[in-house]
Amino acid sequence: MLRRSYFSATSDRPLVYETIGVCFDRTADQFGERDGLIVRHQGIRWRYAEYRAQVNRLAAGFLALGLGKGDRVGIWAPNCFEWCLTQFATAKIGAILVCINPAYRVFELEFALNKSGCVALVTAQKYLSSDYVGMLRDLAPELARCAPGTLASAKLPHLKHVIAMGDTPPPGMWKFADVCAKGDNRTAQLFDIARTLSPDDAINIQFTSGTTGMPKGATLSHFNILNNGRIVAEGMRFTEQDRLCIPVPLYHCFGMVMSNLACVSHGAAAIFPNDGFDPLKTLEAVRDERCTALHGVPTMFIAELEHPRFREFDLATLRTGIMAGAPCPVEVMKRVQSDMHMREVLIAYGQTETSPVNHQTTKDDPLDKQVETVGRPGPHLEIKLVGDDGNVVPVGTPGEICCRGYSVMQGYWDEPERTAETIDRAGWLHSGDLGIMDAEGYTRIVGRLKDMIIRGGENVYPREVEEFLYTHPAVQEVQVFGVPDQKYGEQVCAWIRLRAGQSLGEEDVRAFCKDRIAHFKVPRYVRFVDEMPMTVTGKAQKFKMRDEMVRVLDGTKS
Repeated sequence: MLRRSYFSATSDRPLVYETIGVCFDRTADQFGERDGLIVRHQGIRWRYAEYRAQVNRLAAGFLALGLGKGDRVGIWAPNCFEWCLTQFATAKIGAILVCINPAYRVFELEFALNKSGCVALVTAQKYLSSDYVGMLRDLAPELARCAPGTLASAKLPHLKHVIAMGDTPPPGMWKFADVCAKGDNRTAQLFDIARTLSPDDAINIQFTSGTTGMPKGATLSHFNILNNGRIVAEGMRFTEQDRLCIPVPLYHCFGMVMSNLACVSHGAAAIFPNDGFDPLKTLEAVRDERCTALHGVPTMFIAELEHPRFREFDLATLRTGIMAGAPCPVEVMKRVQSDMHMREVLIAYGQTETSPVNHQTTKDDPLDKQVETVGRPGPHLEIKLVGDDGNVVPVGTPGEICCRGYSVMQGYWDEPERTAETIDRAGWLHSGDLGIMDAEGYTRIVGRLKDMIIRGGENVYPREVEEFLYTHPAVQEVQVFGVPDQKYGEQVCAWIRLRAGQSLGEEDVRAFCKDRIAHFKVPRYVRFVDEMPMTVTGKAQKFKMRDEMVRVLDGTKS
């Protein structure tokens, strides 16, 4: 029984020290005739042997374009087979995959490409209301008059190659299938390249915002994310017999690491029901593909359980899965375990900077631990909770959650000072989240030092939205924070003080945001004020704003 909020998780399973490409090849050698990738909305059904052949073609095609170790390759698309191929093809040649949120608009896209120095971008042409080609042309009109691979853009100076999915590439862009074809006779090169790669090489940049400044690129290695995906799979007791339904997005660690790498590390099948979340298509995929596992954030599971046709589906093949991204209501957990047959469903918690999972429940944990805590630290990780003085707090006392171990990122891309603010000299990553650890090592999340908003599983960082709103000429001051919401967990609220003589309405603010920042960041509630509640030292008191808005939304104050 613990007295201090420190827990070191041991394991009889050692970490693996290898690259993602080596792991993928070993799985394909061992389970070549088993299902590897099924993408239902694209009609893709590849066994591992064919999956590897397709990955190798694209990897060699990248080489033919002159891409190689250390080059940053962006991926901007919803869930699709091209995303999966790009993930593993970049790993095979040592290029660094830069994940770009499919909901990003021009403002965010320009920053992500330039911050990471992307030389190449693999992109869908459109998705839902997003015209990706149109946004790229806005940023790089030079595409209209250059040959593929020769882009010289004033606004995107690093970007040379744009590789478009689909049958007909727009001017200035490569066709995805043509890049794959370039690798048909070059795959032998991959064996030589594999010997030059190290598990400690950076392989992925995931953009995650902070409470100050613009998004930061969490830089992760083969060793970070391969081991994290493998350990998540072991928590679900995965084998090559398992079939995982993946409705969560690939651009996020949930899809890329906890889903794709979990499957590849154990020879399980990765099954994508659609390009984005659709509860009916997810239920159909589980039934038709006889899935044994399902991933999702709580709002996804709620949408599936509440679908009017839910009772039509035989989900008896389900056994396990992961719910993460937000707290799980106890009644939802009970229904997932009973009505969806997921008796072994797990809760996972972490952050992008820890690859991402650092806490996880187990199938044997009692229900109260599964719904009231995020479990205990994962194998090979240390967790401590510290107070304002930096010292470990007693159990039962709130403290900031800190993590040390194999999963901690290498740092923020090209941001040594911001890295030092997050990872201390002893190697502890400070999460900014507040937790309470009990005597058995289980941690309950109680709040955030940062003001991050979690809306339907998407992280929204107020400072990023604030900086965008400051670009409006009528805005003098803005404060953004989260307010409770029954459906999404939290919604985005903005308090705005206008410049003298200026006028603006709520719909004007939302119209200004539309198509310029991701839809989930657009404020649901906007309030115009003459002054903000401040401390005597001039710091905004967002807790007072939040309390005021809660009263307003509850109808207790007009």
